Amino acid sequence: LKNPKKFQRLGGRIPRGVLLVGPPGCGKTLLAKAIAGQADVPFFSISGSDFVEMFVGVGASRVRDLFKQAKENSPCIIFLDEVDAIGRKRGAGFAGGGHDEREQTLNAILVEMDGFDTNDQVIVIAATNRADILDHALTRPGRFDRQIFVPLPDLKGRVEILKVHAKKVKLGPNTSLERLARGTPMFSGADLAAIINEAALAATMTNKEHIEMDDLEEARDKVRWGRARKSRVIDQKEKEITAYHEAGHTLVQSLLEDADPLHKVSIIPRGPMGGATFALPEKDRTIFTKRYCMALLKVCFAGRIAEELFCDDVSSGAQADIQQATNIARQMVLTWGMSDELGLISYGPDLGIKDAVYMAPPEKEYSEKTAEAIDREVKRITGEAYTKARELIEANKDKLSNVAAALLKYETLDSDEVTLIMEGGILDKPTVTDLLAAEQAKSEQPKPDSGESQQPQAPQEQPAD
Repeated sequence: LKNPKKFQRLGGRIPRGVLLVGPPGCGKTLLAKAIAGQADVPFFSISGSDFVEMFVGVGASRVRDLFKQAKENSPCIIFLDEVDAIGRKRGAGFAGGGHDEREQTLNAILVEMDGFDTNDQVIVIAATNRADILDHALTRPGRFDRQIFVPLPDLKGRVEILKVHAKKVKLGPNTSLERLARGTPMFSGADLAAIINEAALAATMTNKEHIEMDDLEEARDKVRWGRARKSRVIDQKEKEITAYHEAGHTLVQSLLEDADPLHKVSIIPRGPMGGATFALPEKDRTIFTKRYCMALLKVCFAGRIAEELFCDDVSSGAQADIQQATNIARQMVLTWGMSDELGLISYGPDLGIKDAVYMAPPEKEYSEKTAEAIDREVKRITGEAYTKARELIEANKDKLSNVAAALLKYETLDSDEVTLIMEGGILDKPTVTDLLAAEQAKSEQPKPDSGESQQPQAPQEQPAD
């Protein structure tokens, strides 16, 4: 846009379309605006859903008007946000006949992008998080032939994003954005902005002069897991089960060298969970070793094992752990070639290591006999991890009991406190009972009299003698 003749000197053609692909909240729209600002050209922005109307032909007419204005103001940039709203593969929708409003709008975009002359300095930038459903005619060379993947920020990127948003707030001297960035893997830029905002609101509600580190960590937990439900009344037996469950995760997470370092553990209900154990990865992982995967499996099963050993029963609290462990084990067997029996053969797509959420199983491309072998290997791997985790817990029962007892007293422990407790130390901080008593005493303090009763009364006149 700044110097087109330089790129046309050898007969090259300036790209007409750029497709930004990536998860929501990663800055695709912001990147397009930054490109326009850097090039110092007009910027036309519109969402894909703005083209679709009830009346047939309105969307196509808007497309023609938009491109007409762009050509009159060239050089310029047209930004189509959420282009998948109009760029879906034709013939795959409900109408299926190729004559609905959405497909006419798509056809108009295709015609307009083909109608650019070599002298038209108009670049179309589109953004989507579903590039797989776009029509091939839209993504072919000559239209959106440049596809740029905008990923979730890595550790360095998260630090820089947090610094940008932290300029708008007052941070205390003991806050560490680097530590916060380590504890936010898989967070988008929008999530990080929400953390800073939530921390500022929390510090304001407690009348603080600046944001402290505990405000940032509470905001991070709130953005990821939901608001802490401290008002929820929990049965004592259920609370004990949760404490031993999380203590099991904590013990194994702390003792395994191949696992990520422990960050903190809490039995305060948050979202759908009764408690949670948080890790603090030292770096972002792009590959997963077999040792690391086995360590994850052991940590997943540790909560259920602790329930079996200390509560004489098991609960549904391990549901998410079992789902995550099954997902990891299946990826080890199906995709990553970590099974000696099945060998180096891929049997499905790489789904990575995600949080425990339900995902529709991919279409099978193997026989029933192979499926049985896959199930046996998944069961063998999970069984091996379960056995080793149980041996580790049985050898450190006293440490687990100490952590569980401390969780019942304090509800939340950080990694240093967990280490002190497992070594037989005693924490020097108020318990949950102490905090509740102090809060109740504060609420029961007599309130000062109202302003009217404090006003001095005028002296009454004495009757004359």
